[in-house]
Amino acid sequence: MEKEKLIFATGNAGKMKEIRMILEDTGYEVLSMKEAGIRTYIEENGKTYEENALIKARVVAAAAGELVLADDSGLEIDYLNREPGVYSARYLGEDTPYSVKNADLIRRLEGVPEEERTARFVCAIAAVLPDGQELTVRATVEGRIGYEERGQNGFGYDPIFYLPETGKSTAELTEEEKNVISHRGKALRLMKEELRKR
Repeated sequence: MEKEKLIFATGNAGKMKEIRMILEDTGYEVLSMKEAGIRTYIEENGKTYEENALIKARVVAAAAGELVLADDSGLEIDYLNREPGVYSARYLGEDTPYSVKNADLIRRLEGVPEEERTARFVCAIAAVLPDGQELTVRATVEGRIGYEERGQNGFGYDPIFYLPETGKSTAELTEEEKNVISHRGKALRLMKEELRKR
């Protein structure tokens, strides 16, 4: 019997690896947009993570007719009024390397003491089911912004997001460790529970 397909609305290979590890026991065949042959432009103009995730999921669901999941995530730095927030991917321009974005955020926090460098990663995941039903979940992981980039394992803002309880940045964690605590890992597990109820 052919497995039901689950399409995740992303082209990010690092993200797909994480998603597959967490969703491998759901019984779905997990595909990226590219693997599903869907090439479509999606304008993320929502004001919240949930709105952006739903925008992506709806566009891909309309093209695919399968179960579609999409996420939107961001980094919120309390000292910077929760910037870059929902604009994390577009901060300083969409094609700007994260090494430049990370250096800029560290510079903006120059002289800010450890206890005021609090930050969180937020991830919202939206699902559009083949019958048109929509679900959203949200999860966060709390941490602090470090003083330099550390670690090679993550992507995006991972090298500057420091987890005091581990003494490491999220880019210094193994994939297994990261999946346990990460905002996306938590949100994927919440969504997995929602899908199991259907």
